[in-house]
Amino acid sequence: MKKALILALGLLFVSGAWAKSEEVTKKGFLASEWCVKHDMFKDCRLESYACGSEGCFAHWKFGDRVTGKLVLFVHDEGKYYYVDLGKIEPSELDEAKNANEVTFTGHYDPRTNTIHATEFKAPPPPKKSFFKGCL
Repeated sequence: MKKALILALGLLFVSGAWAKSEEVTKKGFLASEWCVKHDMFKDCRLESYACGSEGCFAHWKFGDRVTGKLVLFVHDEGKYYYVDLGKIEPSELDEAKNANEVTFTGHYDPRTNTIHATEFKAPPPPKKSFFKGCL
């Protein structure tokens, strides 16, 4: 009886916490947390996505746990959000890493400053320029 009561209270707590989170759509620059903290956006090294900082590959070995955190920096707000990919495969983000105009839709948890992503939209491809290659 006590277990059922505890389980019911746990479910109410979880459903209440989920209800408090709001669905948001954010567009910004996708990078690692380390790169955003060091103001390195286009120059962000890919190793920081795996092991969390620049130069960490010297100690990181293939198969080690991925410790880098993925963040979305929103220019309009001047702040970043952690991104929980959920069911989105990390390989889908290859084109979006170190790119602007990446859009995530999902539930925002203000306690952890995390967007639990349900949808992802890659940035549009660059437009062809008339003068590209002529000059």
